[in-house]
Amino acid sequence: MDITSLTLTQTLNNLKNKVFSEEELNKAYVERAKALNPALNVYISLLEPYKGLPMAIKDVLVTKDIRTTAGSKILEDFVPPYDATAVDKLLANNISIIGKTNCDEFAMGSSGENSAYGDTKNPWNPDKVPGGSSSGSAAGVAADTCLFALGTDTGGSIRQPASLCGVVGLKSTYGLVSRWGLIAYGSSLDTIGPITKSVEDASIVLSWIAGEDNKDSTCSGSYKHNEDKIKKGIKGLKVGVTKAHMGEGLDEGVRRTIQTALNKLEDLGANLVEVDLPHSKYALAAYYILATSEASSNLARYDGIRFGGERELFGDEVKRRIMLGTFSLSVGYYDDYFAKAAKVRRLINQDFQKAFEKCDVIASPTSPIVAWDRGAKIDDPLAMYLLDIYTITANLAGIPGISVPAGFSEKLPVGLQLLGPHWSEETLLRVAYNYEQETEWHMAKPDLQNLMSKI
Repeated sequence: MDITSLTLTQTLNNLKNKVFSEEELNKAYVERAKALNPALNVYISLLEPYKGLPMAIKDVLVTKDIRTTAGSKILEDFVPPYDATAVDKLLANNISIIGKTNCDEFAMGSSGENSAYGDTKNPWNPDKVPGGSSSGSAAGVAADTCLFALGTDTGGSIRQPASLCGVVGLKSTYGLVSRWGLIAYGSSLDTIGPITKSVEDASIVLSWIAGEDNKDSTCSGSYKHNEDKIKKGIKGLKVGVTKAHMGEGLDEGVRRTIQTALNKLEDLGANLVEVDLPHSKYALAAYYILATSEASSNLARYDGIRFGGERELFGDEVKRRIMLGTFSLSVGYYDDYFAKAAKVRRLINQDFQKAFEKCDVIASPTSPIVAWDRGAKIDDPLAMYLLDIYTITANLAGIPGISVPAGFSEKLPVGLQLLGPHWSEETLLRVAYNYEQETEWHMAKPDLQNLMSKI
């Protein structure tokens, strides 16, 4: 048995039946992570746990006595004195931390190429990007170097790399998971969520990390994993599809793959209905004004006094977003940019409310293209930003979303995105689970034997 290929659900069952021990489990994952990390650059910090369930944490979540860099040289020597609430809740569920995963600096990026510690490679093809900013978390799960991982999603940074790496990525309703201990990018947009090998795994992990926290005033609600409910069929559920998500700008191979996925949902008894999100065409502009404005405020603390280092150590992308955000908030431009973007955000939220009166979930591609060549878009930030077109609306509206493997195009993974109303995680997971179980894509694994032989 290849222990590291098992899902969390399978692993828990095998541990319960004493097929292998926690020590054997951790040893297998540590050995694999050590063997693959030189080639994939998944981890900034790699540890050696010997008990518990070995999982990985995106390096923007603080971990007590474990270096936390946020992918930046400014925090190269930062060792936090406490754990983020999400991490603390995981530790209470017998979790061990195998490592802190690589990410775009301060979670700013869509490709995993903006880290001060080198770019992460896609396990399906190391010449391709894994997506970002949760690049290391998605690549680490895809390569079976951890049982599951935590990522963060400000504009798609869990769902997009999950799509490009062929794994499951869940962005929860804003406020369901505490942000205490998260190094903030855009505080009104940031969410913490699981990247896993299966949909049921995502449900289990979400139940561990969700719930109120008196350290985060925006955190409320709860989620409990209910195996029977997510495994219930989807006959009669209405799945919304918008023409804007299946039209211009979508790669033809991705379009065919998603259309096949929609047909499968129909075969399972769901009803496809057309919905309209008229203001989504303004989402990209609104998002990059709001997110960068919040970033310019959040990153002002890195002034060389509190954390050491100097602002000059910021990477190009972080500097670009700070300058854009500072401009949007400046006197004389606030009303023209930030205030208007906030109004667009409200309209997008209203669009979703109207759409969900007609359907239970909305289905779309997660990314308009499959993983692209490393270096191909790094010097064209506008082209990079356009790749978030299908994911950012969920963050602007604060609704949950999930990306589940839906097939391949050009021998690279394609993700199906499902969006739902606020607090509808159970329904999203139910649709995703039923689709997953009736398709084979979640069982596909990248062939890493050649890569390991070259190390």
